[in-house]
Amino acid sequence: MEGAEEAGAEMTIDSKDLQQQSKAFDKLTDRVEDRQLDSSRVQSAMASIAASREADLNAKRLREKELASVKINAADVEIIVNELEMEKNVVERTLREHKGDAVAATRELLSRYPL
Repeated sequence: MEGAEEAGAEMTIDSKDLQQQSKAFDKLTDRVEDRQLDSSRVQSAMASIAASREADLNAKRLREKELASVKINAADVEIIVNELEMEKNVVERTLREHKGDAVAATRELLSRYPL
């Protein structure tokens, strides 16, 4: 009879241990389920990001097109490149940003890149 009592005691201990392990496991999985994201929210966020990026790209294209249409004097470019020893594309861009005003462009370049 002693063997049967010991086996019964071991089964109750094992079942308590299993219950504790089961509860611990449930706690772990509950947290993961709470943190799962709603797929529609993710899709709307991704669409918002894509729309924002597209708007930024369109604004940048429009700005580049606007700058390309500004006429600049080649002599102004050469003088500033030679006197300030800067790259031609930087000088041209700055002149375009200042609508061809060589004085304003030179001031901008000197403040941005002091000698």
